[in-house]
Amino acid sequence: MEGAWVHRILWLVVAVAFVVGMVIPDDPEPVPEECPARDTRVAAPYAVTGYWVIPRADRCVTQRMVEAVHAIGGDTLITFGPRFNARQDPDFPDCQVDGRPCAEVPGQRVRQVYTYMTGEEFGPGMLRCPGIDRRIESGGRTFFRLTLAESCAAAEHDLVLASTDGDGLGNLMREASAYGMTVYPGLPAASQREDKPWEPDAAHTAALNAFTARVLADYRTRFAGLSAFGGVYQSFELAMRARADRDPIISLYTAQHAVVAAVLPGKRIVVSPYIDARRGRGFPPSQVAEGLADIAGTRAGLPMAVAVQDGRGTGKVPVHGPGEDDAKVAPRLVPVVGDVTNAQAYYGPTSAYVEAAAGRVPEGVELWVNVEGFEPSPAAGECGRADPLPPRGRASKARLDQQVMASGPHPVKIISYGWDPFFTCQARYDTPSLADDIAAGWQQPIIVNAVPQARDGRPGVLVEGYHLQGGSLRFEPGGAVVALERHSAGRLESAWVPYAWPWTSVTATNAAGYSSTSGYANREER
Repeated sequence: MEGAWVHRILWLVVAVAFVVGMVIPDDPEPVPEECPARDTRVAAPYAVTGYWVIPRADRCVTQRMVEAVHAIGGDTLITFGPRFNARQDPDFPDCQVDGRPCAEVPGQRVRQVYTYMTGEEFGPGMLRCPGIDRRIESGGRTFFRLTLAESCAAAEHDLVLASTDGDGLGNLMREASAYGMTVYPGLPAASQREDKPWEPDAAHTAALNAFTARVLADYRTRFAGLSAFGGVYQSFELAMRARADRDPIISLYTAQHAVVAAVLPGKRIVVSPYIDARRGRGFPPSQVAEGLADIAGTRAGLPMAVAVQDGRGTGKVPVHGPGEDDAKVAPRLVPVVGDVTNAQAYYGPTSAYVEAAAGRVPEGVELWVNVEGFEPSPAAGECGRADPLPPRGRASKARLDQQVMASGPHPVKIISYGWDPFFTCQARYDTPSLADDIAAGWQQPIIVNAVPQARDGRPGVLVEGYHLQGGSLRFEPGGAVVALERHSAGRLESAWVPYAWPWTSVTATNAAGYSSTSGYANREER
C-alpha cells in the first residue's frame, strides 16, 4: 500500500516538473477531461502541514501539485508576492499597444511607472478608468495597465504595468478549495532601496498601498465563495529581533497591514521572520520576544500567524540538542561558519529561539515554525536549486525530522519553504524526491518534548510528538527499552512510560514497527 503511494507521489512530482503550461478556461468546474479525477485522500500525514508553492498557469499541473501536497498531510499553501518595482526591470517583457509602449497614454501625463510580474489574471473590477486602465495582449502575454490616481481626471498618473502568464493563483485557490486546504497569497512586495536592498523604499509606500488595496479588493470579489482564501502572506522579510525606533520594515508592515484590515476584515496575515544565531552577525535568543512583539504590533486588529524561520537551511541556526554546545558543527554547516564547535559558531540552536518566542506570544498571534527544507549548499550528486542564487541542496527526511524535533511542542503549526524544488526534485528520474521519502517514512515517530512525570506513585517519562501510539521508548545511555503504558491523541500525541531519570536521549518505536530517525536529547538536569 505504501509502495503504491510512493509511486503515485513520484508520478505527481514528475508531472509537476515536466508538464508544459496551457491556456486554461476561467470556469473551474467541472474538472476538464484531460485532468485526472481528484484523489482527496491523505495517505501519509506528516508533521509539516504547509508549504510555499509557485502558482502554475496550467490547471492540471496545479491539481497534481495540490494533490501531492495534500497526500502527505499538507493543508496550507503560501505564495510569494511579486515585487512592486519602482525601478526599470530588465526582465520585464516588452509591452506594445496601438503602436506605442504600454507605458504611454495619449493625452495623459505619466509621472511614474511601476512594473509587476505576476502569475494571476486580475478581474474586470481592476479596470476603473476607461482609456487608461486596460487589459492588453502583447507578444503572447497578457498585461494590465492601471492608474493609481484617485481620480481618472487627475492631472498626472502613476501607472502600474502588470505582466502575467496566466491565472496560476486562481487555479491554486480553486484546487485548494476542492481539497479542503487554505491559501495565503503573497501581498505585493515593496520596492527596495537601491543602496540598502534589505529595506523598503519608503518613497513608494503610498503607491504600494494604493495598489495593494486594488489587488485585495479584486481578491475579495474573485475569491468570494472559495473556502481556501484564508488571508495573505507578508512578502517583505525581516529579522525577529529587537529593532530600532521607526524601523523602516515595521513601518511598512504597519502601513500595508492597515490596508489589509480595511479591505479584508477578519482575514489572517502570515509573516515569516528569520532568526540568525551566528556570532558576530546574528543575535541571541534574548532578542526574539521583543522582535515578535514589534511584528505583532503591526497586525491592525487582524489575526496573525508568525512562522519563525528555523534557520537550518541557510545555515544561520543549528538544530543540535542540549549538551552538544562543544561538539563540532554539522558537516553541512561548515561552509557557512567554519569547522568549529556549535558554541564557537552560534549563540544557540533553533530550540532556544523558539522557546524564547513561545514564552511571550502576544494576543491575537499564533506561533508557527517554518522549517527550511534545504541545505546551505548542494552536495555532489544531489538535486536542489540552482536559480536564484545562492544554490541550495536538498534536505533529507531525517534532517527534516530533526527540525521538527527542534521546534518543540510550542508551534501551533509547522510549515516549510519550499515545495518546489526542494520537495520535488530528484537526483535522477528513478530516485525518490523528499516528498517520496516522506510518503515512505511518514509513520516514523518524532519526539518533540519529554518531561518527568510520576503516575500512581511510579516515576516515569511523558513524551509528546507524532506517531507515538503503541510500541516502546528506548533510553540512552544503557539502551533500556520500556513499553508504552498510556497514550493520548491531540494536536500532539503524548505517551507515558515508567522510567526513572537520569537519561540523555530517547527514541520511539511505534506499534507499526517504525522507529525515530533521531534521538530526542534530554533538556532536564537531574
